[in-house]
Amino acid sequence: MIRRIVLIVAGAVAVAIGAASLLAPVAFRRQYHISIGDDVNLLSETRAAGGAVLAVGVLLVVGAFVARLAFAAAVAGAVVYLAYAVSRGVSVALDGTPVSGLVLGGIVELALGLACCYVLARGPRPVA
Repeated sequence: MIRRIVLIVAGAVAVAIGAASLLAPVAFRRQYHISIGDDVNLLSETRAAGGAVLAVGVLLVVGAFVARLAFAAAVAGAVVYLAYAVSRGVSVALDGTPVSGLVLGGIVELALGLACCYVLARGPRPVA
């Protein structure tokens, strides 16, 4: 049961963030005081990352309901969320502290990444 809850929550967050970044990047970034403007290159980079996060979110949600995908979904969730959290930590160390919404985002990413690791530690291993 805990596996399903973690994968659904982690997946829903990734779907929401990914979809917002992909479909409404200017508005999504504006809430964090980031101005994309009409820079086609920055829009492309933002949408590409959003699409990747959206895809991982879909995998997480599907993994909550399809047992044979649960392990792969938890691995993907752990890798993506922990990579974002660690990268935000590196950014704080190199660049300084961003707005509170991005700090909160990093904390949520760390928590979800660790929750996915918990699912991995508790769950059955894939059959080789």
